[in-house]
Amino acid sequence: MKKFDIPIYYRSPIISKVKAKRKLEDPRKKDFSPSLVQLGNIDFIISRHFGFCYGVENAIEKSYAAINDNPDKRIFLISQMIHNPDVNADLQSMGVRFIQDTDGSQLIPWDEITNEDIVIIPAFGTTIETEAIIRSKGLDVQKYNTTCPFVEKVWNRSAKLGESDHTIIIHGKHKHEETRATFSHSQVNSPSLIVKDIEEAKNVANYILGKTTIDQFLAAFKDKLSEGFDPNTHLKKIGVVNQTTMLASETQDIADFLKETMVSAFGEVNLSEHFADTRDTLCYATNDNQSATLELLKNEADIAIVVGGYNSSNTTHLVELLEPKFNTFFIRNENEIKSKDEVHVFDIYSKQVVIHNEFIPEKDHLKIIITSGASCPDSVVDRVIQKLATLTGVSFDIDELA
Repeated sequence: MKKFDIPIYYRSPIISKVKAKRKLEDPRKKDFSPSLVQLGNIDFIISRHFGFCYGVENAIEKSYAAINDNPDKRIFLISQMIHNPDVNADLQSMGVRFIQDTDGSQLIPWDEITNEDIVIIPAFGTTIETEAIIRSKGLDVQKYNTTCPFVEKVWNRSAKLGESDHTIIIHGKHKHEETRATFSHSQVNSPSLIVKDIEEAKNVANYILGKTTIDQFLAAFKDKLSEGFDPNTHLKKIGVVNQTTMLASETQDIADFLKETMVSAFGEVNLSEHFADTRDTLCYATNDNQSATLELLKNEADIAIVVGGYNSSNTTHLVELLEPKFNTFFIRNENEIKSKDEVHVFDIYSKQVVIHNEFIPEKDHLKIIITSGASCPDSVVDRVIQKLATLTGVSFDIDELA
């Protein structure tokens, strides 16, 4: 796999050695069991796969190349490059400005962008409409296009489905940048519909099976349908693709459920005429991170810590996987750890940061699970580990440890 040129301060003395050792021992990634790092009386149980994925490293490399190659130009990102506050803050400190927020609301009017500027497309990709605006400014769309190759793979699969007259059902959050981009690309080739979860998939199934009216269907999917979507004709032949950062198992559950719906509606013998197999749209990094997180559940631990941006979809799903078994803390970085007793944690349900006054248990020997999202630098995870060790009175030499 390609080696990316990313700033050295995103690397880490501990995690980089752990990952290098695991890669040497298991180059084909067959072993999803976690790594164990012992610091004093703490066993850190570290996920086999976490942190920057291929698409994120590609985006970082191109973004910093844009900065280094154009010292005298204004540089803009369409929106956050990835969902990590430390990375985005670093880019902003170098003068990069965001044109839109993560919901697509305009922060800088397009009229202010000129053909002398640099515009970077983030890892999530962007809509066809936004690409057209960039081109209308006389700017090169591709030079600093950091769209993840696996997002583009979903777009290409959608286009193929459109060629065979399939309607595209996108499993994703309809306001997420990646889903908006995928929807924009897919609806050019085929009628398209966004479903957030299995409950919304059931709404689709109920209409296919004649259990709800067209008005009920259209109300349930307001703002989630391509223009001119006709459920009477467009739900007879479907394929499911996904926002690559969603739970892979949930995407598969939705696809399997809709497949059974089509069997009920049209018969097993006619299934191939009504439903497309789209397992090939699942992102390898999302799969690996989630599989490694499931492997963590086979262990025993006192607490679990998930590190990453609070608006990161893939990181949120790691929390969802861990919290049924472990007392799980979702933190942005080491600064959220205030003391052994106090930590500021993001609640994925209320979408608020809450204060926990019971954090590190008083035990002679601690077991702490550590993982992070695909947009979190290893250096941040490293600092979290070091802070936890320091707070519990563990002394260590970082160079000797590495």
